[in-house]
Amino acid sequence: GQMIEGEQIALVELLTDQLTIPVAVKISPFYTSVAAFAVALEQAGADGISMFNRFYQPDLDLETLKVMARIALSTPEELRLPMRWIGILRDHLKLSLAVTTGVHSGEDVAKVILAGADVAMTASAVLRHGPEHVATMLQGLRDWMGDHDYDSVTQMRGAVSQGSSADPEAFERANYIGNLAAYTSQYQAAHQVR
Repeated sequence: GQMIEGEQIALVELLTDQLTIPVAVKISPFYTSVAAFAVALEQAGADGISMFNRFYQPDLDLETLKVMARIALSTPEELRLPMRWIGILRDHLKLSLAVTTGVHSGEDVAKVILAGADVAMTASAVLRHGPEHVATMLQGLRDWMGDHDYDSVTQMRGAVSQGSSADPEAFERANYIGNLAAYTSQYQAAHQVR
């Protein structure tokens, strides 16, 4: 069954008390408060948080009326949610932060590191393009760093987190109404709708 948040925190406390190796917790974005849960995980002794676990959702075959397992690989658009939370949490937590969803290019790696991630993880890009894609991603990161005068990933880390940003509210403003209004304006301009 589903564990409630308090049970999950208690389990992390038990694990961190018993283990001598670092404990990282891969979480979903479906908590009442991702920020409060992340702080509670750190207080429970977690050494790291990975954002976010992707739950594979079933589909329905309309011809056979059977529930079918469907695996959908992540897309670069899915990077926005973990990047937002990394940017918000970086300045409030000391533990390691990892992004595990939507990382497909060197530029994606640069984005999450700038937001404050310690590590960018990828599976879908490797499944889609093969193991050699990791070298492509690393070269893309190196190229971006060179073009933007960054000497190291450490120098980049958190440079655009909420606390370091020239517009700190931007991570929290990424809301439905603002985005809908911007999209509507762009659509109207593109299609000359009045």
